[in-house]
Amino acid sequence: MSITSVDLHVPPEHLTLPERIGQYRVLRRLGDGSTSEVFLCRDDFRDRDVAIKRVRASVLADVDEGRFHERFFAAEAALVGQIQHPNVVQIYDAVADPHSPYVVMEYVEGGTLRPYCRADQLQSLELIVEIGFKCAMALGYVSRLGLIHRDVKPANILTATVKGSITGVKLTDFGSVLNLRSDATQVYRVGSIAYMSPEQLDGSTLDSRADMYSLGAVLYHLIAGRPPFDAQEQAVLVNQIYHHAPTPPSELRGSVSPAVDAVILRALAKPVDQRYADWDEFAQALSALISNHEVPRGQLQGVLDSERFTLLRSLAFFSRFGDVALWEVVHRAHWERFAFGHAVYHKGEEGRTFHIIAQGQVEVHRDGHRVAQLGAGTSVGEMAYLAPSEDLRVHSADVVVSKPCTTISFTPESLAQLGAGCRHHFDEAFIGVLVRRLHAAHEALAHPRRIL
Repeated sequence: MSITSVDLHVPPEHLTLPERIGQYRVLRRLGDGSTSEVFLCRDDFRDRDVAIKRVRASVLADVDEGRFHERFFAAEAALVGQIQHPNVVQIYDAVADPHSPYVVMEYVEGGTLRPYCRADQLQSLELIVEIGFKCAMALGYVSRLGLIHRDVKPANILTATVKGSITGVKLTDFGSVLNLRSDATQVYRVGSIAYMSPEQLDGSTLDSRADMYSLGAVLYHLIAGRPPFDAQEQAVLVNQIYHHAPTPPSELRGSVSPAVDAVILRALAKPVDQRYADWDEFAQALSALISNHEVPRGQLQGVLDSERFTLLRSLAFFSRFGDVALWEVVHRAHWERFAFGHAVYHKGEEGRTFHIIAQGQVEVHRDGHRVAQLGAGTSVGEMAYLAPSEDLRVHSADVVVSKPCTTISFTPESLAQLGAGCRHHFDEAFIGVLVRRLHAAHEALAHPRRIL
């Protein structure tokens, strides 16, 4: 079991609350474990709340335990400022205080996935698959940094909630991480046994598919209300993980389809090479469960983030965007649906927005003549948006929906909220659009009959 993990529950009221931890004002206690404690603190300099995980001084007093914990602390400290993903908790700072070292992290208001593993609090299959997709994308990002988390479990997946409903998840606790790019001494054979892969249990060489097994075990627990293997004695549990096949989730929950069984059980395959080849393949398999209607549509009747992400990935406009940039687009863009005949733009009207067609088709009309037909992956309105002065921000044509379409749109204000890297990708995409438009105009002038 990871020694750095902290179970987030309401602690006894008599526990002492420090006034400050370093430069941070302590607001309240978030959780308490045998080796460390977590506090909600205020970073007055940056005007934000943060979560601080502090190792107990009593643990450091034990020479052997102290050395062990120094390595866990060093693992997280090495990642300060390195992780930037919407589904991974950011690590802001790490202070190697000799008496009580601590890590400063992004604060996520909510809880963890632990309560939703109970049989009386199970969530809809639709939501569980969506959670799995976001975790798979997060772990794929982590693996590309050369990291294996090694302690993926419900207690290490934080939930953002609105009015009691889960709206997002974030992977946390990198104290057990195996950094494949580090030469520093690292701790081996760590994790939580119920979610550990066979190769992790026996100390074999690991790759990211060890985390894949663990995420499969987490999703199994969320679906079935129990982990894939369960036993009171550790030796019995280990034997089950090595030698027994997990019961298909459909035998424990009636609404589970064979397709869901197949996805979860493949992630839980004992031979590493029988799991998914990479995180993209796992994420796409989860997304396909939703797009192929293999899970009942429940409380999340709208378009899910996983569907939007998968759709954006298929569009030419976003071909050079990385996963993190695409997630920004998913969350920052304004998504709209237009019926046949809707006028997206009228000639002569001022424009500050641009649209990228995600599905469907539009036609561009100038002076009563159709001059272009644009489908998925193309953009409209970018010329008015990119114009250097207000006088030029006027649409020169009518743009009308010819097939019901879905678009994503941005204004200067919403585009400014994107990270610098994401905005750079937009600039590159716009340059590509302009080059293609100029080439088409040149061809039309040079070979009018062929173009028409």
